[in-house]
Amino acid sequence: MATQDKAEVKNLDKLTSNLERVESLSQRLVQALSQRNPPAPELNAPSNDFFMKAASSYWQSMLENPGRMYEQQLEYWGKSVRHFIEAQQHLATGKVEDHGDEPDPLAGDKRFSNPLWESNPFFHYIKHQYALNKQAIEQAVAEAEDLDDKDKQRLRYFSRQIVDMLSPTNFLGTNPDALEKAVETDGESLVKGLENLVADLEANNGEMVVRLCDEKAFELGENVAVTPGEVVYRNHMMELIQYTPTTEQVYKTPIVIFPPWINKFYILDLKQENSLIKWIVDQGYTLFVVSWINPDASYRDAGMDTYVEDGFLTAIREVKAITGEKQVNAVGYCIAGTTLHLTLALMAKRGDKSVKSATFFTALTDFGVQGEFTPFLQDDFVDGIEREVEEQGVMRSFILGRTMSFLRSNDLIFKPAIRSYMMGESPPAFDLLYWNGDGSNLPGRMTKEYLRGLCQNNLFTTEGFELCGEKIHVSDVSLPIMAITCETDHIAPWKDCYRGFLQTSSKDRTFVVSESGHIAGIVNPPSKKKYGYYTNSDLPDTPEAWLKGAVDHEGSWWPRWEEWLRKRSGAKIKAREPGDSEHPPLAPAPGTYVKKKASV
Repeated sequence: MATQDKAEVKNLDKLTSNLERVESLSQRLVQALSQRNPPAPELNAPSNDFFMKAASSYWQSMLENPGRMYEQQLEYWGKSVRHFIEAQQHLATGKVEDHGDEPDPLAGDKRFSNPLWESNPFFHYIKHQYALNKQAIEQAVAEAEDLDDKDKQRLRYFSRQIVDMLSPTNFLGTNPDALEKAVETDGESLVKGLENLVADLEANNGEMVVRLCDEKAFELGENVAVTPGEVVYRNHMMELIQYTPTTEQVYKTPIVIFPPWINKFYILDLKQENSLIKWIVDQGYTLFVVSWINPDASYRDAGMDTYVEDGFLTAIREVKAITGEKQVNAVGYCIAGTTLHLTLALMAKRGDKSVKSATFFTALTDFGVQGEFTPFLQDDFVDGIEREVEEQGVMRSFILGRTMSFLRSNDLIFKPAIRSYMMGESPPAFDLLYWNGDGSNLPGRMTKEYLRGLCQNNLFTTEGFELCGEKIHVSDVSLPIMAITCETDHIAPWKDCYRGFLQTSSKDRTFVVSESGHIAGIVNPPSKKKYGYYTNSDLPDTPEAWLKGAVDHEGSWWPRWEEWLRKRSGAKIKAREPGDSEHPPLAPAPGTYVKKKASV
């Protein structure tokens, strides 16, 4: 009896302690939310016009074919009532009867892997009613008429977001994993989850940005971005890093990589075993990499021309000056690959032949098909972005990160939130997720020019894009080029990249499709022997025809690219140390700009 009394006192003390922590955390929660600087409301949902259009389409279909609509509703009502009656029987007996002849519409969905979803009558009812609701919404959306393709795609996307958001796994009372954890830990997991929530809000000025990794586990220059080098040039837009050679000789023609400024450059230098930067240096090349500034509101007037003139063209000029070479081999990744295309077209107009060859990693030039970004590239959202950047000076990093995450909301938003806020678990120490969360702001003018001129109006492959006093077109690019695209890339789909690639005027051009996606397909070291790639020496008119005639290769595309690059890099000379008398080292790699965090 005394042992039981001691256990009760211990549990009471723990409960009292947890309640005191909750009270303290609640005060911090209110304080964090008071710091919030919310984005323009237009960025939270489509315009009312869109919802009215979707509703009108639904009612029009009902008026034209009321029988079909009633049939659908009666089918849904009938299934729901039968399911409710079955649930009552299951609750009465305390067990769920096996209906082996009925397929589980959520089979394979990892959200519902807990056995209680099938064995417990309550959770069984909740899960299968959610499945019925999900099917009814999907059917209604699929049969919506009188909508153009873009509006129908948007309707599918936003209805899917609603369905995913309303999953019972997203609520404590209907998540068996979270409830079991709360019982096992005497509520400690819920208090820890509240601590995680408050910490995330405090770190992001009241915005709910779920941490995907343990940020304290990484430090730039210590355990990520550790390849030796020096910053040899700096201006208001970028730092230019020259990497220390690891071979006695190097090829004469230097390489300069332009990474995207949406994220930081060290995706190419996460750790030694998968660092493309280290691998290139080890192959005997003089390598320069641009590290972009993380802009604040003072950069509101920086545009695409600023990135081209003070970034791309300046970097090429300084690389030539440091190495004494007349030409460089250039590489552009993602948005920087798009901008490298713009830069090359501008250089062609000016008669500047400073680039010997160019390689593009997952780079779009033809935006005629907007793909998964269609929901966000219509006027209501772009108008909202323009209002946002007018007020803030920049497109804040968390807005772009949130948009990207919602393309994979279950994996990148709801699942991490459940793990952190309901289960009270700490995020993992994963370098790729650390990089993913280390985003950059985008200057206001550049954001508007990119979205309106390229993404929406597709000017670079149609009537021409105005840049630095010239009207340029993708067909102005005529030097040797190689494009590396990725098979499952949802940001820059390879088929869309191929369409723009065909519109160049280059006679010497090579197109490659790597297996995997936007990141893993590029950061694919030969040592891993993980993903292969496809090549086709012919360039037929359609991507489908290209793939049909392509050859499948095992292993990384890196050696294939290096073989192509070697032929355009000249003879070997003595290795170059970073900088020269006119370009003394300013800071060790990875530099200073990369360490600046984005404002929220």
